[in-house]
Parts: sequence; structure tokens; C-alpha cells
Amino acid sequence: MRKLALTLATLVALALPLTAQADDHAKKTHTAGDITVSDHWTRAMPPSAAVGGGFMVIANAGSEPDRLVGLSSPRANSGEVHEMKMDGGVMKMRELADGLEIPAGGSVTLEPGGYHVMFMGVDDGFKEGEMIPVTLVFEKAGELEIMMPAGPVGSKMHPGHKH
Repeated sequence: MRKLALTLATLVALALPLTAQADDHAKKTHTAGDITVSDHWTRAMPPSAAVGGGFMVIANAGSEPDRLVGLSSPRANSGEVHEMKMDGGVMKMRELADGLEIPAGGSVTLEPGGYHVMFMGVDDGFKEGEMIPVTLVFEKAGELEIMMPAGPVGSKMHPGHKH
């Protein structure tokens, strides 16, 4: 029994730094070229859901606009950049075929009910607390790899924000 307790304590001690590293990665900003991504997150998915959304703030410190043109994740068959907006009193979602412009010297917030990324064809739904690997593709800045923490199903804010 004592040996089992010692083994479990060792496993927990080894796992804590990995959890802290994942949490640190989610809280950091990530940069490629003039593009910086921060406050990135996703939601846990209900059982049998095959699509999920992702959110973040993308800033462009450059003197020319850049464009988020795609994304991928080993957890999804494909990824798309989307927009939700009201059209004649009806909320509509559509893929932005040309991507999302990030203005020079400005930023764009991807959030529930607005611009966001979609993970399509997810076989094993995201679970709360998981870190989802994502590669964002920008027209000028190139690829940027991030890890998105999964917050609760239906969450409206980053899982690290408590207000």
C-alpha cells in the first residue's frame, strides 16, 4: 500500500509541471512576423458535436495589413475562418473565403457571436481543461503554432478570466 501511495505521489508530481507549462502557454502571447496572438481559447464540446469554435485577439504591429487565411489542428479534419453577424434580424454565420484582415497597427478580436475560427470534423470532442494544438496561417507572417485551452461548454470568455 505504501509503495502504491509513493507511486501515485510521484506521478502527480511529474504531471504538475506539464499542467503548469500548458497553462503558461495558453496565457502567453505568440508572435510570427508582425502578428501577435493572445487570449486564445476554445470551448469544450457537447457529446457527439463535430464542430467547435476558437477565439483570440490578433494584433498587427506592422505597417501593412496581414490576413488570417487558414488554420489546422490534428484534432480536426479542417479549419475555417468565420464571421457571425445579424442579417435582417437573423444571426448568420459564414466562412470568410478570403480570410480575415488584420489591419496595420491594429487588432481584431475573435469572440463568440463575431469573428471566430471553426474546427470542422472533430472526431473526439474537446474536453474542458484540454489544450488543443492549432496552427494559424497568415498571408504574410506565415504559420504560428499555439495551444488553445478548452473552457466549459457554452462559455463566453477565456477559461483563465474569472469575471
